[in-house]
Amino acid sequence: MDLIARIHQHFNDSAHLKLQVADLLSEPLARASELLVQCLLNEGKILACGNGGSAADAQHFSSELLNRFDRDRPGLAAIALTTDASTVTSIANDYAFEQIFSKQVTALGHKGDLLLAISTSGNSANVVRAIEAAHEREMQVIALTGRDGGKMGELLGGNDVHICVPASITARIQEVHLLAIHCICDAVDCMLLGAEEE
Repeated sequence: MDLIARIHQHFNDSAHLKLQVADLLSEPLARASELLVQCLLNEGKILACGNGGSAADAQHFSSELLNRFDRDRPGLAAIALTTDASTVTSIANDYAFEQIFSKQVTALGHKGDLLLAISTSGNSANVVRAIEAAHEREMQVIALTGRDGGKMGELLGGNDVHICVPASITARIQEVHLLAIHCICDAVDCMLLGAEEE
């Protein structure tokens, strides 16, 4: 096995997919960024959730907003629903793992807030339930998915934004999700602070 060649192939595959989907995803990424800014300017907050690597992406996203992305600015209201082990495990134990995010959305979410829901398959049952709970609370949803969007894609309405990476390999989808998160954070900063001089 030639590990160097294998590693090069990963870089090439990742770069190729990102370039391939740039035109497809630019418009929904811009819409998602505008929704986020509108939510924040109206004193709403963003709740983010996902499993595994997508949980890490949810936490990465909320930290970039709450602390800073590229420039100093006041913190923005964002909460990752994946980080409170006591809450997550108590809901999973007392009710069901499918409800670990939806119960938090129901308790913490309000009309005008926004849910960032992340799943590479689009079929994660607990993320699907979180979207349902967000809609019940009259919250808009930004969904980051892959493949064909799965059940999450079917749940989204006209006021939601679907950012779907049309790929089948989980690692490649997650790599585009991370770039998407950085694009959104940059756009939010540009809309709130103005574009930086190069």
